[in-house]
Amino acid sequence: MSRDPLVTIAVPSLNQGRYLDEALASIFRQELPVEVFVLDGGSTDGSIEIIERWSDRLAGWRSRPDEGQSAAINEGIAQGRAPFVGWLNSDDWLLPGALETLQRALRDAPAAPAAYGCAWNHDEATGTRRPAWTRPFSERLFANLCFISQPATLIRRAAWESVGGLDPGLRMAMDYDLWWRLHKSCGPLEFVEAHVAVNREHGQTKTQSQRHLHYREAIDVVRRHHGRVPLKWWLARPYAVWYRAFKNQWSQR
Repeated sequence: MSRDPLVTIAVPSLNQGRYLDEALASIFRQELPVEVFVLDGGSTDGSIEIIERWSDRLAGWRSRPDEGQSAAINEGIAQGRAPFVGWLNSDDWLLPGALETLQRALRDAPAAPAAYGCAWNHDEATGTRRPAWTRPFSERLFANLCFISQPATLIRRAAWESVGGLDPGLRMAMDYDLWWRLHKSCGPLEFVEAHVAVNREHGQTKTQSQRHLHYREAIDVVRRHHGRVPLKWWLARPYAVWYRAFKNQWSQR
């Protein structure tokens, strides 16, 4: 049986050593052959020791200041050669069988540029989980809400390369922008009704700590790809930005 890698996974990380080991372990527990590249932004928290423990199983790694998360992910995926690609942030993890489930969905839907499954949102503070809101792909609905959970995705390399990967100019909504570009260029993404990943929620995530920037980028992405910004974005903004930012700060006291 060939052990050529079927999936290239980029793992961007910066001072996430307390989570990194679990993320890498979840990738190497997958049943498909993978090649994994860790792109560390110059961590000072002990992440390097964790990476070195996994170094014999990694296809490559480096640690130095870089141009940001999007550029790091592009760098890692460009080094690989597998026909399917994705990335896993160092504070998230994959569930057993995740990559096989997503790869099978793409095999059964040869026109789809990417597949996405269901995910759990794990609240680090309480230890509780709730299902992320996911739905079969619909542009109208997608213009109102990003219902694709990034760690629960797998992309064809040909489709990734055809749209140029992630936009390195985006810091927060780069995945939302990528799904739009894949849809517009290649067609709808394939939905898999199975839980395949866990998205860790904690106060240090960019989504939680920089909500204003995240919301602004997401609105710009919708305007660029959908042609207009649905009313929902303006009505939901007070809660999505200011109230949730206040709630997050209060919970950390």
